[in-house]
Amino acid sequence: MKFLGNKATVMPLAAVAAMLAFGVPQADAQGFFERLFGGGVRHSPRGDYPLPPSRQRPKYKPYAAAPAASRIRSPSYYTYKSDPLVRVDFSTLTAAPEPAMPQDAAFQPSSATGTAFREAIAGLDDYELYAEKDIAKALVAYYAANPDFIWVTGASANSRAQDAVRVLGEATSYGLTPADYTVEVPTAATGGADARLKELVRFEMALSARVLRYVHDAQSGRVDPNRITGYYDFPVKPLDMEGVLKTLTRTQQVRTYLESRHPQNAEYQALRVELESLQASVDDEIVVDPKLLLKPGETSPELPKLLTKIARNLDDETGGAYGEILARLATSEVYAPELVPVIKAVQKKAGMKGDGVIGPRTVAALVGTSKADKIQKVHVALEELRWLPSDLGSPRVFINQPAFTASYIENGEEKLKTRVVIGKTTNQTSFFYDQLEQVDFHPYWGVPQSILVNEMLPRLRRDPGYLDRAGYEVVNARGKRIPSSSVNWGAYGAKIPYGVRQLPSEANALGELKILFPNKHAIYMHDTPQKTFFERDMRALSHGCVRLQDPRGMAAAVLGTSVDDIAEKLKHGHATEKVARRIPVYIAYFTAWPDISGKVEYFSDVYDRDARLQQALDSTQAVRSPAI
Repeated sequence: MKFLGNKATVMPLAAVAAMLAFGVPQADAQGFFERLFGGGVRHSPRGDYPLPPSRQRPKYKPYAAAPAASRIRSPSYYTYKSDPLVRVDFSTLTAAPEPAMPQDAAFQPSSATGTAFREAIAGLDDYELYAEKDIAKALVAYYAANPDFIWVTGASANSRAQDAVRVLGEATSYGLTPADYTVEVPTAATGGADARLKELVRFEMALSARVLRYVHDAQSGRVDPNRITGYYDFPVKPLDMEGVLKTLTRTQQVRTYLESRHPQNAEYQALRVELESLQASVDDEIVVDPKLLLKPGETSPELPKLLTKIARNLDDETGGAYGEILARLATSEVYAPELVPVIKAVQKKAGMKGDGVIGPRTVAALVGTSKADKIQKVHVALEELRWLPSDLGSPRVFINQPAFTASYIENGEEKLKTRVVIGKTTNQTSFFYDQLEQVDFHPYWGVPQSILVNEMLPRLRRDPGYLDRAGYEVVNARGKRIPSSSVNWGAYGAKIPYGVRQLPSEANALGELKILFPNKHAIYMHDTPQKTFFERDMRALSHGCVRLQDPRGMAAAVLGTSVDDIAEKLKHGHATEKVARRIPVYIAYFTAWPDISGKVEYFSDVYDRDARLQQALDSTQAVRSPAI
């Protein structure tokens, strides 16, 4: 489809004029370019989902010339360092006078238990209990306002305490570490009354501290993902720790309450079931080198093991076609020509290209992941899932980067699943969630500053008129269109005071559709003219945005219309349409993830992020291990 240049630019130029009439400050030039060219409107997301940091408006500063060699760098990975535990300061409790009236009437202690608690507080004078800083603060604040036992009745731990201890001891089933929540329950009294009270009040404080840790870990995870890498972008989940203790005082349903702090979605439950199954299973006795690389005619002692695994998993169709060959060459270490069609067939069955070359991806797809690796991936996935909302929402769009797929899910049904291309390892796609806002038909492409600086600028210094000839527009900080050839590109480095966008065309980098959820990472879903990329198995090939193999299907799904309607709208040139419904979108990263039926699938860690998360978990574990 052809576009008339003047017609295509009337509205953007009118927008420029309108904004200039109200005075666009020089300091907000980059934000102005994003609003004009990025195609999205920044505002708070609708609904009850927490506001992620990605939606926070960055503060822009005036441009200044930078060294010509400057580059815009990608986010970094950090060495995770857990915050140290602190000793709980009980001095305010032991020194506090008896309150005239409890803070909450619902927590008014009986004369017997309240008196016993106040008498027992003296046993905390030299007690060394260590906890996270916010937990230590909440613990003291709660008991200062509500001086009574939660976990003790009479001279022993009550049923509420027994239930809590049992739940904490089952942490393994959630991929957590039971030792993080261990509390020693007082046994039958053997000493005097004072010694017993001291033992009980220390048990009270220890159990409350570990229950609060458990609730935090179940709801938000053990680590702060934003401290692992700049590619992670998650809001803090609020947790009223004093409120948790108040709730536990009111209820006898301790197990139900504690278990409800975990994510309440089908995916989390499917991962738990998978973990239980893996822990009960036996190790596979056949292990193939995961780094095997074998081409036809070459030899490897790993080949017979791979052929054995293939033979075990043959279906009727493949077995009928290739069973005899596999049986005859089962012990061959030579990758004979007769075996090439077998490998190609099983590669295609596994959703791969089917080129006959045996490499790490083929081994992973045909042999599968080892039991130990699967358990590790499930543990990581359970932790990552705690960073997301407990209810993932319906409808929703879920992009799983290691799987290279995007799905539209509504009412528990996967109504669309399409292949995607994600960022290269040098331009990684971030992990965050947001809400869909808009679909652009025949979009403009607002060139990100990173691409302009890192990739276009070197050529522009040699050939300033390149953008004029290639279908791009250049606008200065005042909103005026200027020829690319008139700019002294050699004067700029990492800060360029010009906006650049590519006009709608068949050659436009975004293709015919763009689906927006404005965020600070400048990531969105879009079409692409590079269709052949979707035929590859490893599709980490973009600058960070998510390219869709079926953009029309996704646009129809999120707009609640048909593909035919999308095709009709595309006949009318550049246009935008708001997404009327509340649809969360997850730009996720899971190397273990259940399909819509609940079967957990495993994927390669394309960005090596699992190991970085494990380092963060190890750091947290090291801090917690010496705790009393």
